[in-house]
Amino acid sequence: MKKTKLVIDYEYDFELLGLTSTARGYKLAWELNQALHIQLVKQPDLAVGFKNNDEKYFSFYSFETQLNRLKLFKNKPSEPDPGKYFLIPEFPHFDFIILAAMKDQYTHPQLLELIKSISSVQFVTFIPLDGLKSKSNFIF
Repeated sequence: MKKTKLVIDYEYDFELLGLTSTARGYKLAWELNQALHIQLVKQPDLAVGFKNNDEKYFSFYSFETQLNRLKLFKNKPSEPDPGKYFLIPEFPHFDFIILAAMKDQYTHPQLLELIKSISSVQFVTFIPLDGLKSKSNFIF
């Protein structure tokens, strides 16, 4: 019997930024709100399935309008013992991941500079989506 495979090619209309910070999620969300003039709001944890039927939960904050979208994700699960699980396993050294599609408010360099200006942010950079295996974690 011939097998057919369904291949779905998603359009990724967002940028990912990796961020290193010692601040807790709620504090960083507040600082982003102040710097970017947005309103990030805490959402229910995002459930991500991993191999061996493991499901881990990642905390995140979200801001959405018709033209703009920004989400702040913790790169490590909310559990006390995160183990080897990361939202983006290719970049385990990032504490937070920002999903940004700010078409109406900021250009990518402006967004990067505004985030760099936050005192608790130690490092921030764009994560290239080409070749990123875990980018499907952001389709929900």
